[in-house]
Formats: sequence, structure tokens, C-alpha cells
Amino acid sequence: MIDRRSLLTAGGASMALAALGFPADAIAADGIKLSQPRPFSFERLVTEAKTLSSRPFVADTSLPADVLQRIDYDAHGKIKYNPHLAVFKDGPGQYPVTFFHLGRYFQTPVHMFVTESAGGDGFAREILYDSAYFSMPADSPGRQLRDGAGFAGFRLQESRLGDQKKLAWQTNDWVAFLGASYFRAIGELYQYGLSARGIALDAAMPDRAEEFPNFTRFYFEPPATPETNTMTVYALLEGPSITGAFKFVMQRTRAVVMDIEARLFLRRDVGRFGLVPLTSMYWYSESKPTGIDWRPEVHDSDGLAIWTGGGERIWRPLNNPTQTRASAFSDTRPRGFGLLQRDRNFDHYQDGVFYEKRPSLWVEPLGDWGEGSVQLVEIPTDDEIHDNILACWVPKAPATAGSSYSLKYRLHWTDQEPFPSPLARCIATRLGRGGQPGTQRPQGVRKFMVEFLGKPLESIPFGVKPELVLTASRGKFSYVFSEAVPNGVPGHWRAQFDFTAEGAEPVDMRLYMKNGDQTLTETWLYQYQPG
Repeated sequence: MIDRRSLLTAGGASMALAALGFPADAIAADGIKLSQPRPFSFERLVTEAKTLSSRPFVADTSLPADVLQRIDYDAHGKIKYNPHLAVFKDGPGQYPVTFFHLGRYFQTPVHMFVTESAGGDGFAREILYDSAYFSMPADSPGRQLRDGAGFAGFRLQESRLGDQKKLAWQTNDWVAFLGASYFRAIGELYQYGLSARGIALDAAMPDRAEEFPNFTRFYFEPPATPETNTMTVYALLEGPSITGAFKFVMQRTRAVVMDIEARLFLRRDVGRFGLVPLTSMYWYSESKPTGIDWRPEVHDSDGLAIWTGGGERIWRPLNNPTQTRASAFSDTRPRGFGLLQRDRNFDHYQDGVFYEKRPSLWVEPLGDWGEGSVQLVEIPTDDEIHDNILACWVPKAPATAGSSYSLKYRLHWTDQEPFPSPLARCIATRLGRGGQPGTQRPQGVRKFMVEFLGKPLESIPFGVKPELVLTASRGKFSYVFSEAVPNGVPGHWRAQFDFTAEGAEPVDMRLYMKNGDQTLTETWLYQYQPG
């Protein structure tokens, strides 16, 4: 039960506040300016999104572009939200909400609201932007934005009920929504890394540019009790080709788990309709020779994992290709997929930004997603500052104007996969020159060392070697065998083979280990670029 004081502190209870004699046009709760109440529920938001989809898209150009342009990277970094003005800083719930400022790289105004009560059915008031909410230099261009301009995004801060000496909520957050429909969360190792998105439209299409719709409104629901460890947030999505309404129920435990409901409405045809998109960075790993950079590896994720509707476990190591590549893995009723960071060894990175602690992100479908494909887009990069990896679910049916979609899913921001396979998993893919030491190495031949680790490989009888089931879309294999990695670790085996490609186009490879009729490992898929 939410009491009167909690509602006032949260900035909710629109009817109760009006009854107490606050001005009708704008009221203040603990220093936050609030608008007049307006009716709100998730179903109302869905109806509004559907109605908007029948109208032409109109971009919000109400803010002065010259002012936003002057809030560059450095200027934006000097603008900090004042935590004593955080929404829910005294409850209800554990997690205060703070906001990001607009700027050169975040120019679309995002409007923030607080709903009247738990349940999301009633009224909502807008949190009206005021530069006084932020600490900023006296000459900051941010001071020139008008009241009510909007924000760029928001953060969920760590628990106000936690140990402030160890993890002060004022300076630590666990979820951030910022830019277009991007959002991210920390995992069990307290690091940000890859991002999720509300939608991905026409990524890596040869005949059109990718579209980046925006979350333009967020609605924060007051938690039910002071100790509640979840936050419910609603969002409106708008773009030239799409509208949508989202419901996020975000839970903070050792990891971060988000239950998401999305209702989407297409304004026009879309070529690659990417649902539940995950966005990450992969520059290079152990599969590439050293010398690219002083660090042995640089990546937020090292592979795409898929649990198919048929039960197969797939591991696809990521690539940094010479040109943009898109791969599709057809499936029906998938059980899950994710971009994972499996390598947790600091010595493999040697970097103080803690790549070994970046979260893995797993998508768990809730309900029947039907036919489609997990699609992977890999874009060339020569630096770690670019997100060059996209994984998403693309329905089989064409995405045409007037179509609508309703789906539910759960995102797990974790250290390891939330549903680990009983099979041995792939932990490294290494490439080198083909041929044998002490001999002249043949031209055009690559050597592969693919490492697996897991309990099924521990039970291999002494003297028995796992059989390799190895195929390629073209080319030929030679010098194929398996061996235990000579490090004394039980269940650590590797597959070794040489491969000679035919032609210059990418080659798709497939590998797993078995012993008789028993499958021992997940399936390793790899796209090899000759040359």
C-alpha cells in the first residue's frame, strides 16, 4: 500500500495533489516540477501508438539545433543531474531515477512522466525539464534550453537501502536508457558493456539506410512497497516506419532481468525487421594474430549463442569482417539466443576497462515466436569505439505497412548463460598457418584449433578420442584430429584441422564432437574469410 507521503515524494497521486490545493498548471514535489495530470494506462499507450501509425511521422524539431550542437562531448560530460532531485529518492521502492541531459549526440527530446499508482492505470504527470535539476558550468549552453524541453534518457540508480559505503546510489546505476531506443544494464560483475534496443530496422540493407526510431516518452510506475526490487517503466516508440508501446519490468538481483512486452505497428514496409536487437562490439580475439594492438583481445562479446527450437546448442564466434556481412540461422519457436562474453580471464585482455567483466545478454522468448531466423550482422571496425555487431530475431513473414506485432520476452544480463547446456562448450577458436612445423608451409591453407570444455568430455574413456563431425560449404579439410589440451584440465579437448578454401567468398563451417551416438559438445559454426 502506498501512503500519502510516498506519493508526494514520488511526484505521483495526481488527484490527491490537486485536492490538496496545488496549482493546476504545474506543481512541485521535492523540487521537481510536474505538469497537469493526464489519463494513462498501458492499453491507452498501445492505442495511441496504433493511432499514430496511421499518420505520417513528424519529427520533434522544437529545440534550438544550434544550442544542442554546442553541447558537445566535453560540454555534455560536465552536465550532471543532481541526485538530491532524483525521483523516488525516498521511496517507494529501492531505486531512485535520475536523468541525462540533451546534447549534440542526443537531440531528440524525451519526455518523462510519473504515474499515479502501481498498476499503471490512472493518471500521469510529466516531469518538466528545468536546467536547475543539473549542475553545470555557468557558461554551459545547456542553460539556454527552455523549461519543459525534455531529457535525453534516464538511469535507475542502485538501491537506496543498500550499503552506501560499498555502493552509494548517488554515484552508481544499474540500468541506463539513452539514445534512440538503446538501453543497457550491468551484469553480475558490475560492468556495463553491450546494449539492447527496442527495434532494429533495415540494418545492413544494400538499398536503404538503417532507421533508428526513438523512445520519446517514459512513464515510471511507483513501486508497490518501499522494499520492492523491481521497477516498471512504460515507453512510447516513434519513427518514420514504426510506432510502438513497451512495458519493462526490471529486476535487480545478482544479475539484471527484464520482462518486456512490446506492441508494434508498422507505418511502411521494412526490409530487415529486427526484433529484440542486441548490439555489441567485437574488434579481435584469440582467433586473430597479435600485433593489431598492444592488448591480446578487445571485445564486449566474443560469440553468438543459440538454443534452437529443436534443442540444438550453437556457438558462433564473432568476426570483424573486411566488409559488412549478414548471416541468418533459420528456426521455429526458438528457445533463446544471446551475445555472450565467455572469456573471463583478465590476462587475455590486459586492460583496465575490464572487458573480462562485460555482461552477457540472453534473450528468452516468452510464448511462441513462430518461424523466422536469428540474424547476425557483422560490420568492419578498426577500433573499439564502434558497436559493430547486431543480433536479432527476424520473423519469416515480410514486414509490411499496416502490420502489427505483439511479443513478450525476457532479457538476462548475466555473467554466464542463464540456461547452461549439459554439453561441453566452445571456449576458444584459434587460427594459424596450415601445414606442419619444420616443413614448408603450403599457400592458402589455414590451421584451426577449436577448444571445448565440459563434463561430457571428462568421461571419455582412456585411449579414446572424440570423433569430429566437420563440414564446410566448400573447400577441403586435411590433418583432422582431436586431442586433449595438455594442461591437465579435465574435459578440455581441442579439434585440430587444416582447411584449404576454394574461391575468395566466405566459407561456412560446422563442427561438433561425438563418441559413438553420444553428442559431446555444442555445435561450433564459423564463417571463414579466405585470404
